[in-house]
Amino acid sequence: MSADAVGRHMPAIATLDDLAAMMAADPHGHRYELSPEGVLSIMPPADGEHALIATRIMAWLLAAGWPVDQIAQVVGLAIPGAEGVSGGRIPDLVVWGQPPANPRQVWLPAANVLLVVEIVSRGSEAADKAAKPREYAGAGIPQYWTVDRDAGQTVTMYRLVGDRYEMRAATPLAWVLNTSVTDHLSLN
Repeated sequence: MSADAVGRHMPAIATLDDLAAMMAADPHGHRYELSPEGVLSIMPPADGEHALIATRIMAWLLAAGWPVDQIAQVVGLAIPGAEGVSGGRIPDLVVWGQPPANPRQVWLPAANVLLVVEIVSRGSEAADKAAKPREYAGAGIPQYWTVDRDAGQTVTMYRLVGDRYEMRAATPLAWVLNTSVTDHLSLN
């Protein structure tokens, strides 16, 4: 899809329904996200390393007995904003305390989300480390992790304290995957 084609059909104010339609029409599998302030972001599909990191974390959770219907990769989350406006983010991994009530929706509510994981890719650093933490904290998501694409695949873990995240730990992914899920994630 060319920039000209997108621009010609772009609504003045994009909604989550518009984003779902754009993703459905995109033959290249880009991710379309919308901040609660209405800022549109278009990201290329994830590469192989990115997908493997998400799969390793998901397998770790499953091996620890986390229910499969409470974990999802690349699922849309509706992020509440001011004056009833909602943004939409597509985290790399989401863990719920309870399964979503209606998983057939494109944009699932952030209610009951325990953890969001974002794997930092070239070009996503600013969103993953500044904008998204503010939005996820505003949605009340108790834990937020970023995974850097450095040599150790550093996992930086944040816990919600009040209305913002505080860093709890930064450690290599291999170390996290060799520890207990309960050391890092509350089971309720």
